[in-house]
Amino acid sequence: MSTEERSLNFIEQIIEEDMANGFAKDKLRFRFPPEPNGYLHVGHASSICLNFGLGLRYNAPVNLRFDDTNPAKEEQEYVDAIKKDVEWLGYQWAEERYASDYFQELYDWAVQFIKNGKAYIDSQSSEDMAKQKGTPSQPGTESPFRNRSVEENLDLFERMKNGEFPEGTHVLRAKIDMTSSNMLMRDPIMYRILHKHHHRTGDAWKIYPMYDWAHGESDYVEEISHSLCTLEFLMHRELYDWFLDQIYTEGKVRPKQREFARRNLSHTVVSKRKLLQLVQEGHVNGWDDPRMSTISGMRRRGYTPASIRNFADTIGIAKRTNLIDVSLLEFCVREDLNKIAPRVMAVLDPVKLVITNYPEGKEEWLEAENNPEDESAGFREVPFSRELYIEREDFMENANSKYFRLTLGKEVRLKNAYIIKGESVVKDADGNITEIHCTYDTDSRSGSGTEASLRKIKGTIHWVSIQHAVEAEVRIYDRLFTHEAPDADKDVDFKEYINPNSLEVIKGYLEPSLKSAEAGERYQFQRLGYFCVDPDTNAEKIVFNKTVGLRDTWAKLESKE
Repeated sequence: MSTEERSLNFIEQIIEEDMANGFAKDKLRFRFPPEPNGYLHVGHASSICLNFGLGLRYNAPVNLRFDDTNPAKEEQEYVDAIKKDVEWLGYQWAEERYASDYFQELYDWAVQFIKNGKAYIDSQSSEDMAKQKGTPSQPGTESPFRNRSVEENLDLFERMKNGEFPEGTHVLRAKIDMTSSNMLMRDPIMYRILHKHHHRTGDAWKIYPMYDWAHGESDYVEEISHSLCTLEFLMHRELYDWFLDQIYTEGKVRPKQREFARRNLSHTVVSKRKLLQLVQEGHVNGWDDPRMSTISGMRRRGYTPASIRNFADTIGIAKRTNLIDVSLLEFCVREDLNKIAPRVMAVLDPVKLVITNYPEGKEEWLEAENNPEDESAGFREVPFSRELYIEREDFMENANSKYFRLTLGKEVRLKNAYIIKGESVVKDADGNITEIHCTYDTDSRSGSGTEASLRKIKGTIHWVSIQHAVEAEVRIYDRLFTHEAPDADKDVDFKEYINPNSLEVIKGYLEPSLKSAEAGERYQFQRLGYFCVDPDTNAEKIVFNKTVGLRDTWAKLESKE
């Protein structure tokens, strides 16, 4: 076996085997089939990367198909958001399709089912149908309406379509086997009555196909060769194939359903229903809240498309569901941003630093490297003056020998600037430090080439000139849930694990080059982490979201616990 063959995931192995057995490569076609009933999350990102990745690998078309069969929950807003997410991840679909494109064809096939004795109208209540379905260990019992005549079924089905009956009075069921060990094969519902406005077909239809009926047939119409879905659809495969058996024409591409495992992400939930709960109950500020596991939330937080694609590639495709630690995703984000994010200086917990021997009123502009990982990024100038802000944690009045930041009587370098020495502090009535006074070595400017500038100093801290500082609102995000698997325990409401400290809003001070920063731009605040300009930014205020820290601080916290 070659190295390339060994590196194939099991989905690719299936495709390779199919081609080895005579399936033409030019007949390969894939699809990503979201239901437009919510925003896409990180789990969908893996599916997007899988399907579109296969398209790129085999030079095969990939459709974006919206399985829009439930107008009660679907909206155009979700369609637009899904399209934006797929494009943002870097993929382009061959055709934009909708299950609703095939409503007439699906209806016509259903009529044929009735004529062939393969479907009937059931007029039982949903409660009675549930009772006669049986249990996994007990066979079901047949509906009293199962043997209606073809004529009566056709008449009722047409009247259902015409809107003559209220919701819940009749359904169309496939006539399969009420004793099947697979409960999904016990006469599944194909159509139900819904007097709901559809986002594309309006009020033209009063009956809507069930997902299991519409999905496989949509694959068939589009000549999808491999229909890939998550493991919860494994039991549905038998029904998928049974439906295809009834309509398949020899010589056409017959879709093959195959399943892969969900990849759940720690400290979050990836259920659209639960994500919707978080939005509707106000636990987060919308679907694109940067704490959410949605693609739009990750985009707003500052994650990059490349980092999400790399994450999907790293975790791969498997046959067994497992929990992926969110720190792996954050590692992929950090790795990508390290290459592309410009470095800037910002102070988020400021204390005033006064350089007592620096001339009052003087300012100078110092050269600073934009990104040491990217030679083409060049340099910028940052203003320096007598009064600066530094991080409060970068000063300790009484420090031990292992403390390499600013303290009294010791030297530290100001990034891109001078070597300074702590001299004294000013405190308020409560004993809190309000000012640090220091002196600077006038010949030690970074990059000047002087003997003083080349002195080895162990500590380097960042700073912002108070006179030139730009104020910003900075949103610091933490994990949305304190538990790594918040919805794993069915006896505990997942919302019990919501982290009350998942968002902290503070005032930060930035170097003036960020005054014109625009929404979506990403930066590394040196020594603090990666940050992204939020869309709430306007002419009056600039807003930054913390994307991820420079290192995984959670791993340290959890190891201590």
